[in-house]
Amino acid sequence: MLILSAMKSHHIASCSGTSPLDYRRIERAIGFMDERFLEQPSLAEVAKSAGVAPHHFARMFRRWAGISPKQFMQRLALEAARSSLGRGESVLQAALNAGLSGPGRLHDLFVTLEAVTPGEYKARGRGLTIRHGTVATPFGSAVIALTGRGIGFVGFEVSRGDVPGWTDYRQAWRDASFVADEPAAGAVAARIWGAGSRTDEPLRLWVHGSNFQIQVWQALLRSARDLTVNYSDIARGIGRPSAARAVGGAVGANHVAWLIPCHHVLRASGALGGYRWGVERKRTMLAWELSRSISAGA
Repeated sequence: MLILSAMKSHHIASCSGTSPLDYRRIERAIGFMDERFLEQPSLAEVAKSAGVAPHHFARMFRRWAGISPKQFMQRLALEAARSSLGRGESVLQAALNAGLSGPGRLHDLFVTLEAVTPGEYKARGRGLTIRHGTVATPFGSAVIALTGRGIGFVGFEVSRGDVPGWTDYRQAWRDASFVADEPAAGAVAARIWGAGSRTDEPLRLWVHGSNFQIQVWQALLRSARDLTVNYSDIARGIGRPSAARAVGGAVGANHVAWLIPCHHVLRASGALGGYRWGVERKRTMLAWELSRSISAGA
């Protein structure tokens, strides 16, 4: 993975985020709770799955989620009791949809998308400055890249120094000037994940892709911010009902994680499906959103 020397140092820009180690602990615990919530495991059992002491895990989880592990599992159990779930459907998805469609809906970010023109893409970034940095987020470390036109890349680190999509992004803009600017990336992360002050100014995205990909990403911004969807839903939404497979390819090509909410796209069965930055991270993102919606609606 081609990462500038400033990123190799693994300095994390200041942001209300989670350290990579704590994030992995939470990720393991979320997986355990999602699979075992009907048994309502004890705090000690959940903490053991994360590899930490119970009192430490309880504090860490509440700091991350805004609610206790017990509250989280109770919500999953409640949703399972009142939902008729098909084979393979995740109760986490049903609970998330119920939470985000209620008065405690989570997302109040205003995101706009502008497509790179063919001429701009052909220039491969000549005369363009791209500022970037590695930042702490609720889901571990992420790389954010910014241009004067808007955010061009958000991607999560899946292993030390490996951020899927980052090399491709740099190659696409190979003639641009890449400048390490972790404070700027950290300020954007703070706006996205809640540590910064909210404003009416939109978060602008400036992305390159085929006409079809742009259509799919715009559809995600319209329909998937507050609910989960599947590929067929998106295909119908863009007037291409037979293009569900192609929609899957466009979703997988997204290079602005979270803001273009491809983590809200499920398989037709309701199962989680894949995710460019790891299916366990996808599960954890949805759990974080559910926890925040519960906290907001309390």
